[in-house]
Amino acid sequence: MLNLNSDIPIQKIQAPEIDLKGIELYLRREDLNHPLVSGNKLRKLKYNLEEAKNQNKDTLLTFGGAFSNHILATAAAGKELGMKTIGVIRGEEMLPLNPTLTDSHSYGMHLAYLDRSSYRNKNEDSLIQSLRDKFGDFYLIPEGGTNALALPGVREIMDWEAGTYTHICCPVGTGGTLAGLISGAREGEQFLGFSALKNALSLEEDVRLLSAKEKGCWNINHEFHFGGYAKAPKTLLDFILDFEGKFSIPLEPIYTGKMMWGILDLISKDYFKVGSKILAIHTGGLQGRRGFDYLAKQVSK
Repeated sequence: MLNLNSDIPIQKIQAPEIDLKGIELYLRREDLNHPLVSGNKLRKLKYNLEEAKNQNKDTLLTFGGAFSNHILATAAAGKELGMKTIGVIRGEEMLPLNPTLTDSHSYGMHLAYLDRSSYRNKNEDSLIQSLRDKFGDFYLIPEGGTNALALPGVREIMDWEAGTYTHICCPVGTGGTLAGLISGAREGEQFLGFSALKNALSLEEDVRLLSAKEKGCWNINHEFHFGGYAKAPKTLLDFILDFEGKFSIPLEPIYTGKMMWGILDLISKDYFKVGSKILAIHTGGLQGRRGFDYLAKQVSK
């Protein structure tokens, strides 16, 4: 199996505006848990990879966009474990390949493409069968890596001393990370997810079904999506650069940047009570920063 860094640093985010509120804020650096398959993607893949081996599957197939962290993580995991990988990419092939797909291909991943209309049927049995007819047998990992086997891997992030934090925060895309975290919830812990998607109100139901936990210890905030998935206005990009300058911690604009902006904004508005001790989960995805640079260069040509 993949080698996981067991010594994950937890860094205190210390600033006058936080101290004045009587609050402590920490960031768990899951982005440092593996050199290539990092963050929540490693956690989600862990037991899926184990199950693939148990089923004697030597090929992994999964889905994602052209800048997907999950696609790259699956490709890197396959290379490290000596498994074939197939990435079914949303949209038409665009050459030259962007940095994410270039790296995925260099790790041995076969890239296949589906037009956006067909891609919407990625969970349909008929589409999956057509992929088996084309590529042969494979172990299927859903887009984003979120399924029942993803949860125990994410839950292992919770292996810290009980009662240490009052609030645990994470970004939310498919809901798998939040569902995994709350599946290991202990008394007194409150979980707050920050949606990276606009109008994604179905996320609550997705998380409830995945985790089998009703609301009470968890909630999802929908105020800090900055226009929707992969939307990153200049104000957000400037915030990320300022944060990195102050704390020497890199963020990315799709997930972690939005979460940290949201946490600091809620602190300023007294959302958290005095004495709260907040832990934010850095879910990695830093390779995604390259996509914004790449797209900017394409526009400028």
